[in-house]
Amino acid sequence: MNVSARNELASPAVANSGDRVYTSRRAARVLLVDTAGRVLLFEGFDPTRPGHRYWFTPGGGLDPDESPAAGAARELAEETGLRVDPAELGEPVWSDATEFPFDGTWYRQAQDFFLLRVPSWQVDTVGFTDVEKRSIAGHRWWLPDDLAASGERFYPPELPALLTRLGRSTTTDRNEASC
Repeated sequence: MNVSARNELASPAVANSGDRVYTSRRAARVLLVDTAGRVLLFEGFDPTRPGHRYWFTPGGGLDPDESPAAGAARELAEETGLRVDPAELGEPVWSDATEFPFDGTWYRQAQDFFLLRVPSWQVDTVGFTDVEKRSIAGHRWWLPDDLAASGERFYPPELPALLTRLGRSTTTDRNEASC
């Protein structure tokens, strides 16, 4: 598993930086990839900054005492309608730490990313929470190269490179297994 900490991150023990107070949060996210190699992303925005649009993976904050895999599976069901057993997600393929504002609160978030490959999936957003209904404008399946070339804002910024690396490692693993 690779771990990335963005430069703007201060020590997790620090509760504030200057005038900014952070809410610490753990999260789990899913890289849902179809057989065409496309990843599912949601187009979202901060309700307090509706012009600040961005694309992001399914997932979100963990409930108290919830494991990352259980949280990822729960979020995937709520946001896409796809229900999986947490064990199907395996181990995280990447971890990240980030800081961001949302709805007037600054968050310091540590998050694990899980990879789940599906033949295809028809997204069902009926399970969206009220805040998701207020802050998600749509969804789209993206090829990593198209995402990188799009000029769109997406999180994490390393996403196209991560997906390309994961795609290569899966192909390499399959080739080695067939020898």
